[in-house]
Amino acid sequence: MEIKINDMILAIVTLDETLIRGGGCPVFIAADEEQQQKISLYLSKIMGGMVHDLENGVFLISGH
Repeated sequence: MEIKINDMILAIVTLDETLIRGGGCPVFIAADEEQQQKISLYLSKIMGGMVHDLENGVFLISGH
């Protein structure tokens, strides 16, 4: 039996921690855009999710 995490936010990677409120998933603070992209890519591969750029300095990694 295979267990999958679907239809949920797995992680958030942001440049500006003031844009993130609440909890429920891990939040990673990146120092710059290059680091943000690397962290997002690595996490998406590890978690089997997809990266979504909200174009405000926040990337979501969600399960599909």
